[in-house]
Amino acid sequence: MPSRRRSLVRCLTTLALTLLAGAVMAQPAQHHASARHHEGRKPMSILLVGANGMIGSRILAEATSRGHHVIAASRHPEKIAKGPDVEAVQLDATDPGALSALARKADVIVSATSPRGGGDAMKEARAVGDAEIAAARAAGKRLVVVGGAGSLRLPDGRSVADTLPAAYRGEAVAMRAVLDSLKASDVDWTFFSPAMTIAPGLRTGKYRLGTTTVLSDVKGESRISAEDFADALVSELESPAHRRSQMTIAY
Repeated sequence: MPSRRRSLVRCLTTLALTLLAGAVMAQPAQHHASARHHEGRKPMSILLVGANGMIGSRILAEATSRGHHVIAASRHPEKIAKGPDVEAVQLDATDPGALSALARKADVIVSATSPRGGGDAMKEARAVGDAEIAAARAAGKRLVVVGGAGSLRLPDGRSVADTLPAAYRGEAVAMRAVLDSLKASDVDWTFFSPAMTIAPGLRTGKYRLGTTTVLSDVKGESRISAEDFADALVSELESPAHRRSQMTIAY
């Protein structure tokens, strides 16, 4: 097993033990059961940045399934799933002018990008985050950012980002910096951090919501499917409950 993978496995094992030990001490979580009953709700126009990614594509599918119109933005719009309520557009997410122009056509901005371009993660995350904050301010629109679990805290108070192996810490610290920029801004924002593990799976509509602390089950596992994450995010767009704050999710 490569040394980088061994390091990650050891780290995740340690985190799992910490979560298991702290499960009973963690903040109260809101148990949530979702259903697609949205008759009578006014459809929104959503600017979705990063619409072709693992999480972004599922947000796109969830939003359009509820009758919302999505301006689906990406550097590669040809990779975006097509549909009657999907307007695929090309976008450089670091361009505040282009973001502002699209944001003015939408009711809300959703960012589902991550600093994985292969360069300086901090520089990349800040460039995108600053552009999105500027666009949200210029357009007067709410901004919902898909963050990372590294921005959360463990039940014992430690930052998750600070416990990760060096190879994975850069992205986590970069996204934490975006959260700090949001907190210092004057825009209407929500920073949505997933569970420690997020992957394609089933949409169950049953999960727990929290705020700043990692949520885990009785086995010490912190996980969520990308489909259920998308379900919770679109529900947050429809019925805001975490304005100017961080939220998280897990089974």
